[in-house]
Amino acid sequence: MNEPLIQVGILQKQQQIKFALLTAYKLQGRLFPPGDYSVELSSGKICFQEELYDEITFESDHLHTDSFQLNDVIIGVNFHWERKEDQRFLGGLKFIVEDNGITAIDIVSLEDYLTSVISSEMSATSSHALLEAHAVISRSWLLAQLYKNKHIDRQNDTYQTAFITATEIVRWYDREDHKNFDVCADDHCQRYQGITKQSTKLVEEVVKKTHGEVLMYGDDICDARFSKCCGGVMEAFENVWENVPHPYLQAKPDNAIEGYSAPDLTVEEEAEKWIRSSPDAFCNTTDANVLRQVLNDYDQETADFYRWKIVYSQEELSSLIRQRSGIDFGEILDLIPLERGASGRIIRLKIIGTERVMTIGKELEIRRTLSKSHLYSSAFVVDTEDENEEGIPQTFTLTGAGWGHGVGLCQIGAAMMAEKGYDYKAILHHYFPNAETGVKY
Repeated sequence: MNEPLIQVGILQKQQQIKFALLTAYKLQGRLFPPGDYSVELSSGKICFQEELYDEITFESDHLHTDSFQLNDVIIGVNFHWERKEDQRFLGGLKFIVEDNGITAIDIVSLEDYLTSVISSEMSATSSHALLEAHAVISRSWLLAQLYKNKHIDRQNDTYQTAFITATEIVRWYDREDHKNFDVCADDHCQRYQGITKQSTKLVEEVVKKTHGEVLMYGDDICDARFSKCCGGVMEAFENVWENVPHPYLQAKPDNAIEGYSAPDLTVEEEAEKWIRSSPDAFCNTTDANVLRQVLNDYDQETADFYRWKIVYSQEELSSLIRQRSGIDFGEILDLIPLERGASGRIIRLKIIGTERVMTIGKELEIRRTLSKSHLYSSAFVVDTEDENEEGIPQTFTLTGAGWGHGVGLCQIGAAMMAEKGYDYKAILHHYFPNAETGVKY
């Protein structure tokens, strides 16, 4: 198998996109020199230099060195630190029409993509073992998605990511909605910012050293997931996405205490005690040197992640849920966990309002409904206070654990393992039990 080319969606569904070719590119055999350019939507087509196209591809003769810049790329989509920045990328540049807008796609080699992902997801000055582990899992995840896409295409209309009834909405969010490219460039897939952020010789060395190396389970490439902070216990894949157990993505405490087993966090009483406490775990750290390896500048705007707290007034919460879900529950009476996963993350949450009662899931649907961006995680307990004369609470306090879905590698925990001297294979074995490393190309 040769090294694949990856199509990465950078800017999606825009009316106009301004860009710069930093080296010469070809379009339909015609050479375009370095300079500033733009495309805009016109009559459902792409207008470029007064010509209309269904699709445009600026082809690169030197895939690893030719580069371009896209202006006003949105990063941190729907997160609290969402912003725009100009970004530079290696490879070819493709524009397509998508849902009455223009989408910009980077055509890049998989290993160049990985060099950027590792530098974008965390500090390019992180420890060697952490970067090696991340190179292997990022490569594995991406190849697993490419194979999964082919499988989904063969299924035609049988693949589902939501089940909706009159009283329950269960959705999970993976990357299957990217039908016109392989992956997006934001946290929804893997954070990818091209060559905007300077990489280091260490990152380049790590990618080269692990070239083609992936995690395998039997003959299959592992769907190697990761999140910022598991909160003390890793979550099982099937509790976050489709109901297909992965033997290498199962519940496990994030520590190395001999003989330790976490309490059964699917039991409400145990989950509540766990979330309100601060158990020992690799990711339970305030070591600034370790955190700087994983948290980029804008991620460091999040001060609490292992345990956190957020307070809503009745007006704030009812308005937020109405805006985010599109459902008017009236005043909120209670938020009741109906089912929790192995890490204490809520899989199904009953929202009881004066006008409506509805159950929602899975974890990201819950996080999106209860926050203007994304709640840190769905591992939380709820305290209500200040009931009015009608017995309706006026204050809701959510006390939670972890940051992200908690499946697979815990980035902060892995950084701490590296700090303690574990090598990258030990880190991978801890977070992906039953998986083995192998070389795919």
